Amino acid sequence: QVQLVESGGGLVQPGGSLRLSCAASGSIIYYMGWYRQAPGKQRELVASITKGGSTNYPDSVKGRFTISRDNAKNTVYLQMNSLKPEDTAVYYCYHALGAWGQGTQVTVSS
Repeated sequence: QVQLVESGGGLVQPGGSLRLSCAASGSIIYYMGWYRQAPGKQRELVASITKGGSTNYPDSVKGRFTISRDNAKNTVYLQMNSLKPEDTAVYYCYHALGAWGQGTQVTVSS
């Protein structure tokens, strides 16, 4: 089974930016997604990219978040701009073969 390792989380002020990375042990030419889970809330999708490269975002992050991938590096990225306190959560990478990463904490606070 493919293994995923996220990195890039941290503490950032409102309006700031972060780039998350998800390194896979195998091919990422599949549906890949970034999800997040805040305390007391359900895990939700924040960005996805299909095998063909089509992307999808919920309204809550559209225009602020961008998912991309480097197939040669087996790595998926999530560029997050104009961060808000409500973006605070643990962010997880998902691979269509059913794998989840361990998560990386993103905290947006002044």
